[in-house]
Amino acid sequence: MADSKDIVFLAVDLGAESGRVVAGHFDGTRVGLEEVHRFPNGPVNVRGNLLWDILRLWSDIKVGLAKAAAAYGDRIVGIGLDTWGVDFGLLGQDDNLLGNPYHYRDSRTDGAMEAAFAKVSRSEIFERTGIQFMQFNSLFQLVAMAEAGSPMLDVAHTFLNVPDLLNFWLTGRKVSEFSIATTTQCYDPRAGDWAYGMLQQLGIPTRIFGEIVPTGTVLGPLLDSVCAETGLPAVSVIAPATHDTGSAVAAVPMDPEHAIYLSSGTWSLMGVEVKEPIINEQMLRYNLTNEGGVGGTFRLLKNIMGLWLVQECRREWQRSGMDYDYGEMVEMAAAAPPFGPLVSPSDDSFLAPGDMTNRLRAFCERTGQRVPETKGEFLRTCLESLALEYRWVAERLDELTGKRLDTIHIIGGGCKNELLDQLAADATSRTVVCGPVEATALGNVLVQAMALGHLDSIAEGREVIKQSFEVKAFEPADSKAWDEAYERYLGIREA
Repeated sequence: MADSKDIVFLAVDLGAESGRVVAGHFDGTRVGLEEVHRFPNGPVNVRGNLLWDILRLWSDIKVGLAKAAAAYGDRIVGIGLDTWGVDFGLLGQDDNLLGNPYHYRDSRTDGAMEAAFAKVSRSEIFERTGIQFMQFNSLFQLVAMAEAGSPMLDVAHTFLNVPDLLNFWLTGRKVSEFSIATTTQCYDPRAGDWAYGMLQQLGIPTRIFGEIVPTGTVLGPLLDSVCAETGLPAVSVIAPATHDTGSAVAAVPMDPEHAIYLSSGTWSLMGVEVKEPIINEQMLRYNLTNEGGVGGTFRLLKNIMGLWLVQECRREWQRSGMDYDYGEMVEMAAAAPPFGPLVSPSDDSFLAPGDMTNRLRAFCERTGQRVPETKGEFLRTCLESLALEYRWVAERLDELTGKRLDTIHIIGGGCKNELLDQLAADATSRTVVCGPVEATALGNVLVQAMALGHLDSIAEGREVIKQSFEVKAFEPADSKAWDEAYERYLGIREA
C-alpha cells in the first residue's frame, strides 16, 4: 500500500431527498467522514411533470467543493460523485443539456412497458439485459419518449445518466460509468456494451450511447472553469461506482461468499455480490436484477420500495400540521399491536408521491384486511410488510446461490431504525448486522483510494471499514408468529 498519510477524498453523494459533499479522511489504516455541505433535493412539478432541478444541484455541488477547498486545500487528492440510478440528461450537438432530467416517478412512463413488450418480448429484454422490470428504468423512459415522438430524442446526440452528466460538467469527459450504465436496462452484460439491437427494435436512436468505462476510472482533472469557481487545484476526478448502491455495497464489511447486503433508505436494495450475472428463468420470474459493482462484479439484487412509504406518511402528516421526527415515528410503530394488516411495499399503487395513508387503506380494503386506524398502526404495517418482503427476497437469494446465507448486513440511513432492524432479523430468522450508516460515501472514498493506488483491492478496503467503524448485531427471536404472518403476506403479495 502506498503512503496515504493525512489525505482527503471528496465524495459528492446525491440522493433522492438530499445531496452532500463529504470529506473522507484516510491515513492508510482508518477512514473517517466529515460533512462539508448538505443541500436539499427532490422533484419539481412543472405543468404536471416531475423534473430534477439539475442546475441547482450543480450549483450546490460547486458550493460544497469551494467549502472543501477552503477547509482542506492541497490535502485533497480526489473527487468522486455518485447518485441514484436510471435518470438521465440528453445533450445536443453543441453538448448543451436539452432539458431538465425527468424524475423517475414522473407519470410519462405509464404504459411504456406494455408498449415495449409489443415490439420486444419481456423475456427477450431480460435475456439481453438481466435487469429487473420497473417502469421508470431508463429503457422505458426512452420508450415513452419514442412512442410520444419526442423532438428532444430526435435532436439528441448524447445520453448521460445523471452522475455521468455531472462528471462531464466537472471534467469535460463524456462517458458512461459501468455501474450506472447497468441500471438503465439498455446494457447487455454478456456483450459488455449497450444492447444496440434491442434498442433499435424499440425505436431508440443508438447514436446517443457512447463509451462505457470501468468503475474506478480516473476521468481527468477538474476543468479550469470549475477550479476558478471553487478554489480547488486541478484535482483528479474519479468515477467510483457512480450508482450510489454500487458505492454502498463496496463499503459493506462482509464476507461476500456468505452474506446478503441490504442498502436501506428510500429504497431497499437487497442482494448478493457475484462475479458473473445470473440470467435465467428463475431470475425473470422473481424479477431480480444484475447491476454492476466494483471490480467488474455484479450485484444480484431486488429493488424494493423501502422506507418510501414511511417517508410519504410523514410528509402527508406534515402537510396537516403534525411534524413528527423519525424517532417519534419509530416509537409510535413500536407501541402499535404487532401482526396487523400487511401490504406489498413495491405495489405500483405506492409509487407516486402524496396521499400515502389513503393508498395504504385502499390496498388493505382491496385485499380484504382490516384497515389501520392509528398513525402507529399505519407505520407498523409499513415496517412489518417490509421485513416480510426481506424474507421473501432472502429465500430467493438462497435458491439462486444454492446456499443458506445466514447474515444480512444492513447499511445506509435506514439501519438507524432499530425497530426495522429487529423486525428484519425476526422475520427472516437470520442475524442482522447493522452499519456503517454512511456506506455510500465510504464506498465512494474507498474506490477513489483504489484508483489512485492507496488501496490494493476492495477486500482491503472492507478491512479498513472494519477497523474504522463499529457495527451492531440483532439476533432473531421466536419465529412461529412470523411464519404465520409470512403465509398471510405471501397471499397478499401474490394477490
